[in-house]
Amino acid sequence: MGFAINGKFASQRITGVQRVAYELTRAMQSRASSPTELPVLVPPDATDLGLAARTTHIARNLKGNLWEQITLPLESRQDTLISLCNTGPLFKRRHLLMIHDMAVYDVPHGFSKKFVMWYRLRFSVLRRQANLILTVSRFSRERICHHLRLDESRVEVIRPGADHMDRVTAEPSILEKLSLSKDKYCILVGSLDPRKNLQRVLAATKLLGHLDKDFKFVIAGGANPRVFANSGSTQQSYSDRVIWAGFVSDGELKALYSSAACLVFASLYEGYGLPPLEAMYCGCPVIVSKEASLPEVCGDAAMYCDATSVEDIAAKIELMATNDVLREQHRRAGLAHAAQFRWDGAAKKLMQILQTAR
Repeated sequence: MGFAINGKFASQRITGVQRVAYELTRAMQSRASSPTELPVLVPPDATDLGLAARTTHIARNLKGNLWEQITLPLESRQDTLISLCNTGPLFKRRHLLMIHDMAVYDVPHGFSKKFVMWYRLRFSVLRRQANLILTVSRFSRERICHHLRLDESRVEVIRPGADHMDRVTAEPSILEKLSLSKDKYCILVGSLDPRKNLQRVLAATKLLGHLDKDFKFVIAGGANPRVFANSGSTQQSYSDRVIWAGFVSDGELKALYSSAACLVFASLYEGYGLPPLEAMYCGCPVIVSKEASLPEVCGDAAMYCDATSVEDIAAKIELMATNDVLREQHRRAGLAHAAQFRWDGAAKKLMQILQTAR
């Protein structure tokens, strides 16, 4: 009997949740005496992520949720399973589950009704089945305990890192492609999920027409209509200052972070908030909201805005865009702050938890 990792994330697009699963797995396998001590069980449509992985053979044609609910528990029946992406097999014994947030309870209007119903059902079952719940912030632990009626002793916080950006080679060609100059644009990272508050940030850009005419606002990300409710967000131009970059590679994102005047992350709800830490790690000044986990994660290194005020968002962007001294202060503070968040430390804590779970 040992441990195995739920590798469903290897068949999904790498966004924040999948990033945490991949980086934690990579760091844990690096700390193990052999990577095969912590194998990743992956579905047949998995991408090779360079991990010590094992393709499942029982009901080998199943994919997605069917693979996770049928094949995975059968393949891991001798092991304690570690699921790092909010879900796992509903009836698996010996199971550690990471839940990143309680958004389907706290902000259900941001999702489709089908998605909310399915995830609430999952959580109601998994809260009883899982030996231990893992999460990414003290904020999320409090919300999990509240909604799932769990004692805090059953929920452990594993703080994600940001040093994966060291392995990313910046691709500065994205700057030329989008006609951008250093310190002459703000970057916004996230989907069209209403929680990201994109509509207010776009409205704020309309109040900044007096900035240098070459100053731009770059939006990197997209939306999954099967998950998110219709928020009315569409890729309107708003002005010729707004550039919709869509999904970008890690290398392009690093280049965008490194040359931006700031990241604007005025989110209304975050279980953690990885983009602000990634941006800080790359030397990008950060403006974030005061909501949910963001003050916990960003500390004193960020400039804070009122997420509900278009005027305040615009004022903070103008401050960062026009004040070179302030921008440099936040750049330095962000670099020092983000350096504390390392995947090896997160893996060490999780490995210690696994030792007590044997």
